[in-house]
Amino acid sequence: MIRVQISEEALRDLNEGFLFYERQEPGLGDYFVTCLRSDIERLKFAAGTHRIVHEDYQHVVSKIFPYGVFYTLDSKADLAIVWAVIDLRRDPRWIRDHLERQP
Repeated sequence: MIRVQISEEALRDLNEGFLFYERQEPGLGDYFVTCLRSDIERLKFAAGTHRIVHEDYQHVVSKIFPYGVFYTLDSKADLAIVWAVIDLRRDPRWIRDHLERQP
């Protein structure tokens, strides 16, 4: 099983998504976070099986929301690091720029 680490940047992305959906309907923000956390947890078993989308970032698309979980894999350490949780409806250039700002 692969360990999964969530960066501070990805936690901020999750919080922004929570706030967006919570404004749409009370309680929807909680559902959003629950779904995305579940998608992230599945990386324990599936990290490394996803398509590389930018440099060495892979991503998995959420099953419920139009969001992608962007991560890198250190196979030697059996560690997946989630760097961003992004609304995939954004401009692809914005997504690329967001990923390039990651440490």
